[in-house]
Amino acid sequence: MPKDQIIIKGARENNLKNVDLTLPRDKLIVFTGLSGSGKTSLAFDTIYADGQRRYVESLSSYARQFLGQMDKPDVDYIEGLSPAISIDQKTTSKNPRSTVGTVTEIYDYLRLLYARIGVPHCPVCGRVIQQQTVDQIVDKIMALPTGTKIQVMAPVVRQRKGEHVKEFDNARRSGYVRVRVDGIMYELTENIKLEKNKKHTIEVVVDRLIIKEEIRSRLSDSIETASALTGGLALVDVIGGEEILFSQNYSCPDHDISIEELNPRLFSFNNPAGACEKCTGLGVFQRVDPDLIIRDPNLSIRDGAIRACGWSYDQGGITQMYFDGLSRAYGLPLDVPVKDIPKEKLDLVLYGTKGEKFLMERETGTMQGSYYSDFEGIINNLERRYRETQSDYSRMEIANYMTAVECPVCHGDRLKKIVLAVTVGGKNIAELCRMSVAQAYDFISGLELTPTEEMIAGQIIKEIRERLGFLINVGLEYLTLARSSGTLSGGESQRIRLATQIGSSLVGVLYILDEPSIGLHQRDNDRLIATLKRLRDIGNTVIVVEHDEDTMLASDFIVDVGPGAGIHGGNIIYAGTPAGILDCPDSITGQFLSGRKKVSLPPQRRKGNGNVLRVLGAQEHNLKKIDVDFPLGTFIAVTGVSGSGKSSLVNEVLYKALCVQLGGARVRPGKHQGIEGLENVDKVIAIDQSPIGRTPRSNPATYTGTFNDIREVFASTNDAKMRGYKSSRFSFNVKGGRCEACEGDGIIKIEMHFLPDVFVPCEVCKGRRYNRETLEVKYKGKSIYDVLEMTVEEGLDFFQNHPKIKRRLQTLYDVGLGYIKIGQPATTLSGGEAQRVKLATELSRRSTGKTIYILDEPTTGLHAADVKKLIEVLQKFVDAGNTVVVIEHNMDVIKTADYLIDLGPEGGDKGGTLVCCGTPEDVAACEASYTGKYLKKVLERSRDGEEKA
Repeated sequence: MPKDQIIIKGARENNLKNVDLTLPRDKLIVFTGLSGSGKTSLAFDTIYADGQRRYVESLSSYARQFLGQMDKPDVDYIEGLSPAISIDQKTTSKNPRSTVGTVTEIYDYLRLLYARIGVPHCPVCGRVIQQQTVDQIVDKIMALPTGTKIQVMAPVVRQRKGEHVKEFDNARRSGYVRVRVDGIMYELTENIKLEKNKKHTIEVVVDRLIIKEEIRSRLSDSIETASALTGGLALVDVIGGEEILFSQNYSCPDHDISIEELNPRLFSFNNPAGACEKCTGLGVFQRVDPDLIIRDPNLSIRDGAIRACGWSYDQGGITQMYFDGLSRAYGLPLDVPVKDIPKEKLDLVLYGTKGEKFLMERETGTMQGSYYSDFEGIINNLERRYRETQSDYSRMEIANYMTAVECPVCHGDRLKKIVLAVTVGGKNIAELCRMSVAQAYDFISGLELTPTEEMIAGQIIKEIRERLGFLINVGLEYLTLARSSGTLSGGESQRIRLATQIGSSLVGVLYILDEPSIGLHQRDNDRLIATLKRLRDIGNTVIVVEHDEDTMLASDFIVDVGPGAGIHGGNIIYAGTPAGILDCPDSITGQFLSGRKKVSLPPQRRKGNGNVLRVLGAQEHNLKKIDVDFPLGTFIAVTGVSGSGKSSLVNEVLYKALCVQLGGARVRPGKHQGIEGLENVDKVIAIDQSPIGRTPRSNPATYTGTFNDIREVFASTNDAKMRGYKSSRFSFNVKGGRCEACEGDGIIKIEMHFLPDVFVPCEVCKGRRYNRETLEVKYKGKSIYDVLEMTVEEGLDFFQNHPKIKRRLQTLYDVGLGYIKIGQPATTLSGGEAQRVKLATELSRRSTGKTIYILDEPTTGLHAADVKKLIEVLQKFVDAGNTVVVIEHNMDVIKTADYLIDLGPEGGDKGGTLVCCGTPEDVAACEASYTGKYLKKVLERSRDGEEKA
């Protein structure tokens, strides 16, 4: 077997057509092809799946039960395979405790750095905390009132797991009588049993004393004894008062603040030792948001400005009693727009009367009455109900009115004040984490250390600098280490994992990446490619599923899967060097790379319909209070380097504000002063690449609404009428026509111990989802199952006499999805395919001409040929009078737009300003724009190509 090759024989996973392929090892290999051609099936579902499966199978059966099992992919054999690591876009942690710092392990090194060379300060006065001597400790205790009873204790175990038998034995042998465990006092003669997997605190009682002058010498001995047992800590329990922790290590002499010896767990917001006690290390609270309760501040309370979980002005209801009572007692205006009500009056409604009682009267058709009571306030009421309710529905309903607010104690820093008072280079650990990666790199590089500190921390600083450098190299210098990993895009999280893998310096590994260039500006592409090459050069094989032209041309080996998508794909069209694909006549990729095929420039740029949607004072995240115009009736692209503020402007400000204004959505838009021109828009629709459904029951037919029409066709056949079948008979989601053995799934899951779950076709319906009687009903000789198994292309011909069905299938065909099955499970569609199903659904609806469509990087996962189709579809939306806003880095999309909004100039703190706006030609002429610099070359190349043609 050749040691420098990976040999794949007979790969048949998904749509692959018995593929044979030989790949070189220790090279940078790009897999490309149309969306749905089978490149992901080959890279992830075949090569990665088999590499991972073999590794897991080499482990013991005990270990395998925790790791889970992987199916053997449908392939004859693969030779020369290394252990495989997948770096995809779907593994972003949504845990609020996960940050960029923790994911990259940089935070672990920072904790170690602060624990070893950090300088503790008093959080009250800022004085550097010095070590306390035994004499200072004794003086402090002797200052207590005469006659005070105290216990001197040695905290030998603090918040540590285990049974701690050894500690108890040592205490007995040393002659101690009592010990306090987790706050409970025990005699050491007792048999004390602790739970092994819980954290415990154990304090040995060294001495019990009453404060008087004669005990000074004995107290001094007891403090020394306690300190000797614990390495410098002594705990004094004042009977009837508070405990005082003394440290021979660190203490502020003025404010009685002691701090235990610095250790890494003290700086962890996931550990009780260091986490802020108020927010438990999250930095935020979920609180009811007044802006979400007040539906429309331009309305009065009586007209329904307030509407939340039963709180609205309901004539004759209990809410009217409260509102009218507040109006009589405190002068709350009920007929004035809420925005004009004085704050102190509105606070009575939101936060209550704070125990103050007032007269309330209620009158219904049959009774009337009055009584005095206080009012807890709408916000307090909702928060109390949220805490106390046993109903999941009620909790979810109230959660719609809640947003995350900063913790009032730690102010979002997640750690205790005493921990935040420890500094390195004048910065505490939270301040360092709030810096961008580039700023943190400069700060760490510029640290001035003493020779001793250099010896202690030199290696730690080297590791931190290297990891920060890797993040900079993959174009993420604008991120902060404190940023929650749940807010990262797929491309950002993938590049973070890439940087982490480079930091691990593994050799002889097969890395498989899924479009790492997503969300990356052309400017940063070279750095990403250099990073991939570095991974290859240290002795790894790197396979990248990619459509980016620069990455393809920089690779050592390129594999083009095609020629089409779905049933038309699954073959290897080309496998060789990038130079060879340019001359391959059968390769669509080669035709686009060589310029034989291209996305043409539009004949003219639209001017729009004369109306403008103007966002005023946008200042969400890093936006610098900018005013931005969106000309309506045009195709708009929002551009700029990664982290420049594109998503903040479009997704957080524009989209959320339009959802609130046009649809009454319960979301909080990003910070801005206002939006002008709303009267020219009637709805906003965001089209992303999220799945159209999360179960196999969802498919293109159900999502687009075509399935309802198809069921009506079958219900109208003579066979169905004779049997009395309605359209519901032909649904696999309800009882009646579906196979009850598999409940309409067509497959049955069999759980296997120590082996992966097995999915087998249902023995009753043989995977056809319906019962025998339903399948006997035919239309043009086909059953309902046969229709769902048809491709969209076949369905167009089959339903040509049904205009409604044909129109919907035609839109699916027009967006390039003629190859997918009408009933293909949603879980098997790629992100690009799911997005195009959504686009087709919108296209099939009647257009009002006043809709705004918002797309965030719609070219993700799309081949150049698919991008061309996508642009044609988006242009159709605009031709109908609508407005399309895309956030995009793809130059083919940018050059075909009517209007560009370029943000920057850099990412993070150096971004957030409007660099330039106008036609692509205007932006290309702007010297301050990085987008313009690359766009200029693309426009020149496109014009040269058109002139030659």
